[in-house]
Amino acid sequence: MSVKVFETAEVQDLLKAAANLEGSNGSARFQQIVHRLLGDLFKAIDDLDITPDEVWAGVNYLNKLGQDGEAALLAAGLGLEKYLDIRMDAEDKAVGLDGGTPRTIEGPLYVAGAPVRDGTSKIDINADTEAGPLVIHGVVKGTDGQPVANAVVECWHANSKGFYSHFDPTGAQTDFNLRGAVKTGADGKYEFRTLMPVGYGCPPHGSTQQLLNSLGRHGNRPAHVHFFVTSESHRKLTTQFNIEGDPLIWDDFAYATREELIPHVVEKAGGAALGLKEDAYKSIEFDVTLTPLVQGRDNQIVNRLRAAATV
Repeated sequence: MSVKVFETAEVQDLLKAAANLEGSNGSARFQQIVHRLLGDLFKAIDDLDITPDEVWAGVNYLNKLGQDGEAALLAAGLGLEKYLDIRMDAEDKAVGLDGGTPRTIEGPLYVAGAPVRDGTSKIDINADTEAGPLVIHGVVKGTDGQPVANAVVECWHANSKGFYSHFDPTGAQTDFNLRGAVKTGADGKYEFRTLMPVGYGCPPHGSTQQLLNSLGRHGNRPAHVHFFVTSESHRKLTTQFNIEGDPLIWDDFAYATREELIPHVVEKAGGAALGLKEDAYKSIEFDVTLTPLVQGRDNQIVNRLRAAATV
């Protein structure tokens, strides 16, 4: 039979003591957050009659999540990263900011340190016999429609096996394969010469997929390409587009799909002259619109732990 103890003085005092809520040392903000989150957990145990066995199963799961290094992946899979985007969208609407390229989740696989090149970058460093050539190009503009010079467009995506360089368990890729950065000129144009990515899933034996299995959910993503776009006079954009025609576009386990972020894929010829592996190639035009700073500052900068490497 379920018992209710959350509202008792003993439990409420325990919560305050555990978070050091009334202490003079420590961070008041951190104490506030821990008190709230711990209180929500205690109340859930009461309300759902969560057993000690289930609590310790959860604790052991957190240990495995840390060992697998998948906490950021799980944050995407449980919609936490999408929820942060929803909040930022609402904040933009509240201050009347619109007209920019939609944001969407960053994901856990960015690597800082890619070389920045002017205008164009060929980023398929390692051979991939299963992937055809792809050119991604576009113009970076402001909400006034004018091109943005000196914007830095960073791009990263998976190979034909669904693996990202730097994190590839097969060791088949160098750190910056299929990763690059381009600085725009006065015309605002950028271009990446690369290979077509594919969709992929969570590590099948990892802790994220373990949790998704218990929820009866898959852990797969459609083929997509990530972007950071930065400019001194605009807010940083974190976004990605999906590859048109992928069957999982509207069934992305990370909830990153947005209608405006599915550009057309165009078949073209003349790839040999561009230094591509084949003359026939696919082209995706993806123009980017950046939004202005808010009271002179960029309120889109998210500080989180990210991998870094050197060329």
